Amino acid sequence: MELKDLYREIINDHNINPVHKKDIGDPDLKLRGVNPSCGDDITIMLKIKDGIITDGSFTGCGCAISQASSDMMFDNVIGLDKETAIKRADKFTAMIDGGITDDNELLDLDEAMYLKDISHMPARAKCAILGWRTLKQALSGEEC
Repeated sequence: MELKDLYREIINDHNINPVHKKDIGDPDLKLRGVNPSCGDDITIMLKIKDGIITDGSFTGCGCAISQASSDMMFDNVIGLDKETAIKRADKFTAMIDGGITDDNELLDLDEAMYLKDISHMPARAKCAILGWRTLKQALSGEEC
């Protein structure tokens, strides 16, 4: 299977069958993220206990890339402490921005590392980063 085909398969799977696209009751953190340039609009919800992300989900609408990337994000950060999750979001953003290109540095992103080539599609980069940016803002208390 070619890398391009694997990329499409992963995006399609997470977009059509998202594990984390649901409402979770009584989240500890909840934040809406919007990409005004394309209309992607998501709300992330997090359950946190003793500084560890124990559950996470998102709702909203958007393109396949924003939806799939957000789903992959939760696969990536559930079980992490806040600081590590913020570092993971920074790493993902650096990858999409083209700042990290070495696959060995990206291994902890799991499937999300296959979105690396979005760095060559600037119009889609904001779509891929939306969930991760919103997560970082929620965990660090930043304003949207």
